[in-house]
Amino acid sequence: MSRPRNLVVAQSGGPTPVINSSLRGVIEAARDLDQIGTVYGARHGIEGVLKEELLDLSAQSPDEVALLRYTPSAGSIGTCRYKLKDGQDEDFERVIEVFKAHDIGYFLYNGGNDSMDTANKIALLAQKRGLDLVGVGVPKTIDNDVGDSEFKLIDHTPGYGSTAKYWMHAVQNANEENMGSCPADPVLVLQAMGRKIGFIPAAARLADPAREMPLQIYLAESPCSLEQLADNVNDQLRQNGRCVVVISEGFDVGSLGEVKDSFGHTSFGSSQITVGQTVVNYLNKVGLATKGAARGNVSGTDQRHSIAYASCVDLDEAYRSGQKAAELAANGESGFMSTILRDPGMIYNVRYDKVPLPDVANSERTFPAEWITESGYDVTHEFVRYARPLIGEEMPSLPMLDGRQRLARFEPIFAEKKLPEYELQADRK
Repeated sequence: MSRPRNLVVAQSGGPTPVINSSLRGVIEAARDLDQIGTVYGARHGIEGVLKEELLDLSAQSPDEVALLRYTPSAGSIGTCRYKLKDGQDEDFERVIEVFKAHDIGYFLYNGGNDSMDTANKIALLAQKRGLDLVGVGVPKTIDNDVGDSEFKLIDHTPGYGSTAKYWMHAVQNANEENMGSCPADPVLVLQAMGRKIGFIPAAARLADPAREMPLQIYLAESPCSLEQLADNVNDQLRQNGRCVVVISEGFDVGSLGEVKDSFGHTSFGSSQITVGQTVVNYLNKVGLATKGAARGNVSGTDQRHSIAYASCVDLDEAYRSGQKAAELAANGESGFMSTILRDPGMIYNVRYDKVPLPDVANSERTFPAEWITESGYDVTHEFVRYARPLIGEEMPSLPMLDGRQRLARFEPIFAEKKLPEYELQADRK
């Protein structure tokens, strides 16, 4: 048997309520895999690799590792939005140097399409430089935009089910308020994440599968102008006296003074004005068909860190995705992402498999056009059938201490640095 090699796991992009459940799956699976030695967590994603900040996860208390299931977001080892782009040759070479210095044989990257591309590039470059490195991807995103539109590469990404559940409850509760306050505030506009794909706002329909609420859902893909939206809302007001609108942050309302991140993605939470507020302002400007005014509620990063609303199904699947990734690594299956595939039939069941990283990196999922209703501001029951099993049946039971959540807290045990300090290539003036 060959000697065990060390493993680095890193996280990239926006976190999710279940990202730490995947991390836990990696750590706990690695304990039982003879091929894997020490498991390190790169502090703040690929930046932690470049800066040689490697947190020793094997040295952490098993109790703290177990608490990752109940710890949302990415605070345990951190994430980043630093992208290794073509032409940043010094960054790529630095990664290889760090891996050589710490006898890293396995690199697991938890993220979306861009992260899968990075994991693959690093593994290929390592092989060219004579380093035996296995690169494996772990899927993650609340947007559910990783993979293909035929759902053959992955059925859904860990993180989406919990954010969908968040929106189901948010719309249920918002509808209760709207029923009570509609004489003064007949229209409530709720903005959901989803800069270019509509899976998150579509989840609002899970709150009302029988379609009893005066609910309108506008995806980034919805072919609708502000003028038409106002007409739709006023039609609803004439019929029901009130209207709840859920709208994607990527819905086209014109320029918002968008701010871009290093991946080139629009960071709507950092932009000058939101889509939701633009819609509220427009509705109040043109006037409502009833007395009163439109109000708005723009949810922020709580959509991706509210562990109290996490889906237990999502937590379990994220864990098993991490386990599968560690297993792929130990088996030397470089260039793959662990994936979740749904079995056919009425009873929800999934299996954990692998798909090539280049296939994921070069794919782009879109929201199925056939899941958008003819009106353009709702989703079909086919979407509900797809999404309903992902939210589960229960609320998570969170460990508490003195009335506060008991979250995982790792000891700051880092690998000894062996290389000179390094400045990230993209940060140099």
